[in-house]
Amino acid sequence: MADKSNMTGFNTIAIHGGQYPDPTTGAVITPVYLTSTYQQEAPGVHKGYDYGRSHNATRYAYERALAAVEQGTDAFAFASGLAAEGAALDLLDKDSHIIAVDDLYGGTYRLFERVRKKTSGLEITYVDMTDAENIRKAIRPNTKMVWVETPSNPLLRLVDLKAAAAIAKEHGLISVADNTFASPRLQNPLTFGFDIVLHSTTKYINGHSDIIGGALITADAEIAERLRFVQNASGAIAGAFDSFLAHRGLKTLGIRVERQSSSAIEIARYLESHPA
Repeated sequence: MADKSNMTGFNTIAIHGGQYPDPTTGAVITPVYLTSTYQQEAPGVHKGYDYGRSHNATRYAYERALAAVEQGTDAFAFASGLAAEGAALDLLDKDSHIIAVDDLYGGTYRLFERVRKKTSGLEITYVDMTDAENIRKAIRPNTKMVWVETPSNPLLRLVDLKAAAAIAKEHGLISVADNTFASPRLQNPLTFGFDIVLHSTTKYINGHSDIIGGALITADAEIAERLRFVQNASGAIAGAFDSFLAHRGLKTLGIRVERQSSSAIEIARYLESHPA
């Protein structure tokens, strides 16, 4: 967990991280590029943008900012948190085994149990990860991924990120940490050794209840290349306007989480001393 002494640094990164003035106008905020198609000088000869699903400057600015606050190198924005989860699962071969935390967001559980078990033959074992050694005990020959959610939804259970990441790395497993509830302001799983950080950006990152979104962030170049391919191939990208709104929300994440945390402490202290 980051402490208060890092607040200024985090806020500066959240506001400016990965953001550059618009090259055409000098605008300090990246405009909303609603373009689907770009002019090409000749077939395949363009300015780095050929089609809106593959390339969008508004989404790129937002993705760079997400990578910056999570201390990663690459980020990928999706149309929902579950779309982001689907892209992470697309890194796996058919019939792979996943070890997942046993207190899991209901939408994730539904995706695992009612979709990917049928369509991809995925096997999932749910374990109590408050003891990280339970991960090691659940490893099978076809295990390919460890899926952590901490704090978990809904019971707010905590997982030792460093211990879980170390076990995954020891066995060559892809490690995924759903960091939605803590947000990048309070913890950065990549710094503990995780391969991928997942967010439902609908929640704390956007913070204004006016978009649905998801994201994956990594510091691993090989995984980044694979995710870039999957994002483009499956096409569940974050739209330009949603990217613009979520990027704007990200800029105030630090001060929002600070106030939410201080309010939560006051409530907890009041309840702790309440006779009931």
